[in-house]
Amino acid sequence: MFAERTLSPAVERLHREITPDVLVLDTERDFETLPPAVAEELGLLVESLDPASYPEAWLPENAPAQLEAYASEQFTIGLPGDGTVVRTHQTEPPTVLVKARAETTPASFRDFLIAEALVEIDEGVPESFLPFFGEQYAELDSALGLGGTATYQIAAALFDAWVGLHTRERFRAWAGDHDELHAAWEDAGDRLVGRIDDLPGEVARGETEFPAATELACSAVKHGLDLPAPFAALDTLAYRDHGAEYAVRWAEKTIDSLTE
Repeated sequence: MFAERTLSPAVERLHREITPDVLVLDTERDFETLPPAVAEELGLLVESLDPASYPEAWLPENAPAQLEAYASEQFTIGLPGDGTVVRTHQTEPPTVLVKARAETTPASFRDFLIAEALVEIDEGVPESFLPFFGEQYAELDSALGLGGTATYQIAAALFDAWVGLHTRERFRAWAGDHDELHAAWEDAGDRLVGRIDDLPGEVARGETEFPAATELACSAVKHGLDLPAPFAALDTLAYRDHGAEYAVRWAEKTIDSLTE
């Protein structure tokens, strides 16, 4: 199921500089969540496994089944929506898993996704949105009032934005040092330009669902792009510093403004 990945020279250099002990592995197939029997195969490649579990009280009654499995004592890795590259801190050392579909991803963007995972591991941010929100995940669900799947999508997006507030200055600093990776990061941001200016209007007109708009806006936060209100409030030091508590308050105020 797993094989050590041969990294491009640009990613290999970054890997050597910031996370030399981290394993980067290819997976034979795509996945949303690796079940216990497959995840435990990592034990053959790492020094130790440290499966995470989270209190049942953190989850609202309408939480998706895969989130419940992830929170349980089963050893699972990954969640729907994680994308092409997944990092886990449930192994020692941490591991980056590159899904099979990466082979159809443009090489420069694939390199950036792997580099991004290495930077996130080096920053020490949580593995997923669930430990980030903790017991406040149920509060977020209550504040949104949109249901389990929508809460999941928004929570994942808000977590990505918060992570981006911790990592984007490092990506900017790649200019002149890790130029190939910096160019890929800039290109990913450029693809969002023109798609975010009228997000509030699109939501108001019913052209874009609020979870999808939040997801797009949070991607823009990761690249430091200008955002309209109410999403601009996510690109702040207050959010970087106060995390989940701030995100829940933002959700409450935003939902109130949308329903006025």
